[in-house]
Amino acid sequence: MKVLGIETSCDDTSVALYDSQSGVAENLVSSQVQMHNHFGGVVPELASRAHLVNLLPLVDHLLKSQNLELKDLDAVAVTAGPGLVGALLVGLSTGKALAMSADLPLVGIHHIEGHILANALTNEMVFPAMVLVVSGGHTEVIHMPEIGVYEKLGGTLDDAAGEAYDKTAKLLGLPYPGGPPIDQLAARGTPGRFKFPRPLQKDPRLVFSFSGLKTAVRLAVEKLPPPLNDQDVADVCYEVQEAIVDSLTDRLFRAARLKHVKAVYLAGGVAANSGLRQRTAREAKKRGLHFVAPEGVYCTDNAAMIAYAGWCHLNAGRCDGLDLDSFPRGTLTSWR
Repeated sequence: MKVLGIETSCDDTSVALYDSQSGVAENLVSSQVQMHNHFGGVVPELASRAHLVNLLPLVDHLLKSQNLELKDLDAVAVTAGPGLVGALLVGLSTGKALAMSADLPLVGIHHIEGHILANALTNEMVFPAMVLVVSGGHTEVIHMPEIGVYEKLGGTLDDAAGEAYDKTAKLLGLPYPGGPPIDQLAARGTPGRFKFPRPLQKDPRLVFSFSGLKTAVRLAVEKLPPPLNDQDVADVCYEVQEAIVDSLTDRLFRAARLKHVKAVYLAGGVAANSGLRQRTAREAKKRGLHFVAPEGVYCTDNAAMIAYAGWCHLNAGRCDGLDLDSFPRGTLTSWR
């Protein structure tokens, strides 16, 4: 089965082809990072317009490179939400038009399910599992007994971890998105120079909070004599990364113990963070839990994860009609 995937939930335009016989045949991404970097964050209207310009040429390029026509596909899978509603509508409308024109089944995919199932693109997943979903807009812990069955155990009470990275980067004069430069600079940081809070560490709930951390970072930076030198920036990055990773892994492994799972996984853009990957691997090994980090290219928004998730739905006999609507917000729910 050949499934065309479309992902336009935020600022990356992506199309991919998943073949159930051979895996991901191709995954194309047109990034808007340079455009939005000028504004220090994603401008929704600009993102939507860029999707309009980029999406169909990417589909055409994909089909030509694979020597396929639209009628050779078996289905279209598209992100229905959550995300920026204008951006989502570009992808969803295009997906509907392609499916209708070639009489193909259409499957709407929850963006978070796509990120979770990105773990299955290069390695077979082990169940039951606990998944830490962490990105610029999401930070939550999800219990996953099998594909299609999801139980959210907790999430952030305010800001997502990825937002904490982005706001810290902006404060330090680093480029957007903030995760990659902070991750790189943290490796050169001095342990112990700063001490930032680990909010809700003693809270019995599986919840996160990063607003207090952002405030603590701002206050610490304001006390430093300007201009900040390279070591100042590296030292702040080190402690910010430690604080975020401490909070994330604490909840992940508490949840894993609560549900007696066999494996833990990371999902979302922050899953590419080296500090988080290394700490999760170390703690999983201590506890005898299976863990394989997702391939870096599948951590950020991409259509390969959407195409694969679509195949999972179709393989279970599930698809959507052309009345499928987009949704800017919405918790991932079970469909099995």
